Amino acid sequence: MRQFFGMSRQGNLKEAAQGLQQPQLIMLFSNSEQFSSHVRELEALYPGIPSIGCIGMGYHTQVAEQGVVLIAFYDGVMATANVLEEVSKMPVKYIQRLEQDLEQINAAQQNTICIDLCAGNDACVLTTMHAALRHRNISLVGGTGDGGKVSANGHIYEDAVAYALVRNQHGRVRAYKENIYQPMGNYRFIASQTDKSKYVIGALNGQSAKQVYQNILHVTEQQILTQTFQNPFGKLNGNDTCIISIKEVQGNSLVCFRQVNDSDVLTLLELGDVRSTVRETIRRILSDFPKPSAVFSVNCLFRYKLFSERGYMQDYLKDMSALGNHAGLIGYGEHYNNQFVNQSMTCVAFE
Repeated sequence: MRQFFGMSRQGNLKEAAQGLQQPQLIMLFSNSEQFSSHVRELEALYPGIPSIGCIGMGYHTQVAEQGVVLIAFYDGVMATANVLEEVSKMPVKYIQRLEQDLEQINAAQQNTICIDLCAGNDACVLTTMHAALRHRNISLVGGTGDGGKVSANGHIYEDAVAYALVRNQHGRVRAYKENIYQPMGNYRFIASQTDKSKYVIGALNGQSAKQVYQNILHVTEQQILTQTFQNPFGKLNGNDTCIISIKEVQGNSLVCFRQVNDSDVLTLLELGDVRSTVRETIRRILSDFPKPSAVFSVNCLFRYKLFSERGYMQDYLKDMSALGNHAGLIGYGEHYNNQFVNQSMTCVAFE
């Protein structure tokens, strides 16, 4: 299989699509002002070709902060695209669509990946999708777009998740997750006074969550939202740690980008050696696939800001180009199988 990347900083979809012939799946990443028109125009250019899209920034060797990006798979791919609706209420109502699509492409663990773009309620969506995917051991990689909208096959949906099932007909696929953070000290917190619907942490070990964070890191209230780049929370999930970013301060509480429940065990994380971690990710992928056909990744917006502030973003894309054709999306939350994480990178590599 092969991966196509095209972009137009001016938002000219035909310019971004120049050279794209016989695609078997197209992913659209557009700006908020042109998203609707780009969705319609893409369907007109490639009628009947499976497609998913969202509002967001794409990248290859550069980041397209404005305009439009197309990433497409072709030459040896079987794909289908669809949507689960009412994700804030009952996404399971539409799960039969995913089950039928899995059957349609004869999805198998070794050669199929699910890529999703979500408009919200990510944790519930991933639990729902995993219920169908796990029967065939299909991995999932994806993320959250901006604006509460996604697209699938030429139509725009709110309160939905768009997904594509991609089967590599000439090789294997494998999903990966990268964590650039490590535990800070031996901090362990029991969360309480949480609001699951609003992602609020009211208290840690019975004390104000805001005050606990400030006291440990010696930061002002105004510094908390930038300090989370260096020190997010981590939620223990078996032997794994899911990163939780702080979104805002609300009184004595902290509002996060993902759900925390009463009695969840949290840790405090600190930034590790970023370049070393990225090199290790590249090594792992090349160990599995010495010559990958393509790598599609989702990088968190906070990673993008952190890398940009440190002058590393361009070097990061250059490092990742060692994998060959690497392209992706800057998301507002990252998906890895049934996990909804923050400040992470998830990706799928194709043999």
